[in-house]
Parts: sequence; structure tokens; C-alpha cells
Amino acid sequence: MPEYFWPDWGSDKDYGTRVVAAWPDTVRSLPLGAAVTGEVVGRQPFGVFLAIDHHPEAIGLAEITAMPRCMELPRVGEHVAGLVLWHADHNHQVKIKLTEWDEHADLLTSFADMIGQTVRAQVTKLAPIGAFVRVADCVEGLIRPEELPQTPVQEGQELMVAILGVDLERHRILLAASTGR
Repeated sequence: MPEYFWPDWGSDKDYGTRVVAAWPDTVRSLPLGAAVTGEVVGRQPFGVFLAIDHHPEAIGLAEITAMPRCMELPRVGEHVAGLVLWHADHNHQVKIKLTEWDEHADLLTSFADMIGQTVRAQVTKLAPIGAFVRVADCVEGLIRPEELPQTPVQEGQELMVAILGVDLERHRILLAASTGR
């Protein structure tokens, strides 16, 4: 099976017509904030299409604009849960934010309270601009070369790092090795 493909409604040639006809009922029965579940029936680089449980004429779309960077799109056939974000009248789609994405959405905000503290991190990648380190699941930061210890570091090595700042707008955490330069 290819990584990306459109939903396949099989031999049901009238499905699109039924979706349009049912749209007012879909909007009424799935208000903003409603909890939904469904099966992934299509996958594209921009998101996944869902067949929404108990709403056979409703098409859901979970777009990557609501997906945290550390997450992956669910695969076709997976059963997922989410919340209704929006009703797209122009194409009769229910926009959905997947519940599993919520637990990773605001991880950086918890680090804003930790500025000045030291935490354990693991070096994940070395680059000319410094060392990338993981300080928590789905949270990585960069230690610039001038902030690294004088002894060379290697991928996989654990370091103690100081949290210098958090840039929520750019989704970055600013770090320095706590052992000095």
C-alpha cells in the first residue's frame, strides 16, 4: 500500500451526493468541540481523512497544521479520536484535531517555568551550528558551539544542560551545557 492516497469509496458512486445532502445534519450533529472517533480512510502529506463513526455521510479531515512536529500521521485503517474544530462548508468536511496530538501540543510552555534550571539531556545530532539535544519526549533544543563543553561530545551522550530561555513563537528552547564552555 502506498504511503499517501485518497479515500476510496469503492463502488458507491452516490457517496459525494449524499455527503452534500447530509451536510446540514452533519453540522448540527457534530458541533464545534464535539468528541468524535473514526477510521483513517485516506492519507495525504497535508493530513488524514476520516470516516466518522455513527455519521456515515460525514468526512473528517485532521490536517498537519494542528499536528505537533514530533508526531506522525496515523496510518490508513487506524481508529482515532478527536475534537471537531471547524466545518468547511465549501468542501463539506469536518475539520478535526486528533486527541493524541493534544498531549504534545504545549510541551514547551512547561519549560518556560524552568528557565535557569539544569536538566539531563541526550545528544541526538551534531551539526556545524552546535549539538541538538533531547530534554524530554518531543522537546529538543540546540546548544551552540560556544555553549558546549571544551571536551568533544558525541551523539547518544548524556549532558546536563541549563535552560536559558523558551521561544514559544518559534517553538524553540535555548540551552547551554551546564559544565561551562
